[in-house]
Amino acid sequence: MARDLAAAQDFYSAVLGWTFQPGMLGGEFSVALFDGRPVAGLGALAHTLHVPVSWTPYFAVPSADDVTARVRERGATVAVGPLRFAHGRAALAADLDGAVFGVWEGTVLHWSVGRGSAPAWLELRTRDAFAAAIFYGEVLRWAVPGEAGCEVDYAQGQVLVSDGTHAVAGLRGGAIEEAPDPSIRPRWHVYFPCSDVDTSTKAAIAAGGSVVQPPRVGAHGYEATLRDPDGGLFTVTTVRGRPVESASVAPDDRPA
Repeated sequence: MARDLAAAQDFYSAVLGWTFQPGMLGGEFSVALFDGRPVAGLGALAHTLHVPVSWTPYFAVPSADDVTARVRERGATVAVGPLRFAHGRAALAADLDGAVFGVWEGTVLHWSVGRGSAPAWLELRTRDAFAAAIFYGEVLRWAVPGEAGCEVDYAQGQVLVSDGTHAVAGLRGGAIEEAPDPSIRPRWHVYFPCSDVDTSTKAAIAAGGSVVQPPRVGAHGYEATLRDPDGGLFTVTTVRGRPVESASVAPDDRPA
């Protein structure tokens, strides 16, 4: 969600080489494309809503009603929906620590995180990774045969979610038997693939963005963490996907 949709399109076009086409939700929504394939969605944030601009992952589910009911049953928050859209239904929720995520019931793209034009990696930065794994595992039915089709495991300091062939998301924020870390602001973070991290970083600065973590060799390969002009946080990386066995902990991300 962006405060100025046209400006956001210009920024991500310069930084990641995306092009855009109108989305199915009307003129206030567009689909980002790379090499002609969908990457992400951008929507215009109403000026009356004083909320931070951020990237939000939406998880495909068989029933948005069932998922939102499970969210409420566990004491978490359903902020919006489920609402009917052109080809499905969507809802926006927050987990028990306040990390925002969405669910989508309907037509989905035939791609997976870490492959092709999809984002390179999703990461939940939270205070207690194991409590979060229980929450998302129950709400989204991860690791339930015949439902989500995901596998959940623990490796090298974080809980990993796999689609069976490779890891697609990591949940980190507290080692085994350690107290939850109160300094971490819980949120989902997205890694986008790019052809050249240094070039994308320079383009972000030139387009009015800022650098949170300069280019470096990190846990996910060569990467940099950036903010768009509206404050939306994301990481660019040259690594498009990682096998489960090579996954490791990303650098600390603590509020200044």
